[in-house]
Amino acid sequence: MTVREVQDEIIRLKKENDFCILAHSYQTHDILEVADFSGDSYALSKLAKTVPNKNVLMCGVRFMAETVKMLSPEKRVFLSNSIAGCPMAEQMSSDYIRSVKEEYPDHTVVAYINTTAELKTVCDVCVTSSSAVKICSAIDNDKILFIPDCNLGAYVRDKLPGKSFKLLDGGCPVHAAIKREEVIQAKALHPDALFLVHPECVPEVSSLADYVGSTSGIMDFARSSDAGEFIIGTENSILEHLQYECPDKRFYPLSKRLICENMKATTLNDVLDCVRFAGGEEIIMEPELIEAARKCIDKMIEMGG
Repeated sequence: MTVREVQDEIIRLKKENDFCILAHSYQTHDILEVADFSGDSYALSKLAKTVPNKNVLMCGVRFMAETVKMLSPEKRVFLSNSIAGCPMAEQMSSDYIRSVKEEYPDHTVVAYINTTAELKTVCDVCVTSSSAVKICSAIDNDKILFIPDCNLGAYVRDKLPGKSFKLLDGGCPVHAAIKREEVIQAKALHPDALFLVHPECVPEVSSLADYVGSTSGIMDFARSSDAGEFIIGTENSILEHLQYECPDKRFYPLSKRLICENMKATTLNDVLDCVRFAGGEEIIMEPELIEAARKCIDKMIEMGG
């Protein structure tokens, strides 16, 4: 089948089998075209609660599918490709964080949404990259243990000088690998372009940006800006999506290395297999785990995240 024929079959089957398809913005464009919703992981999880479909397919990575299941436990939730994990989400264990909490018992534990369900069970509140500053500012404690991303944590810390942050050595290996020299080189190649970057990049990179924000924030900024050229400091699929949406503007990659292999594990044929119940992985979580892990997400919702 051609790409268009596969897409048409997915659209037919998702209606026939009562699927809502969620696609994270880092997915390829052929997958976004058959999705019901695309965007950041938490925004997609909230949208999943509102749809009538019995089945939800997350085209993304495992922690995203877990979040959908926690917020919609009554639905059947599927991950498009079972090998699609997240190195940042999986790099710290709940036992390790328990031991750190013993060293810093007076700290509020703030978990980036990019964490496993198991790790969320030992945290006080969850945040997204777009809500982290707001929620950390509202926490009634000036001592914060921020996990797992030390780069996002450093960005929040710099915005809230009145609070004390304990940061651990964790983060997104793709974003964190980008060097200041690459920014300087990209700016030299495209001197008229604005530099938009994700806060998962190291501070030396983020400090050179015209805008620092979440994936959705970067896309919104580029869409609404009067500028005509942009260097994009996050996963390179965002360039493709923005170029489709804004053909009169130009988008350049910060680095050819900004590729998330886990996000790219999902193919259009994986999506087809899922909506015909012939592939993917159903996310099964014990009610006790859902209840324990969801507390920090509910706290985020309560605080306006």
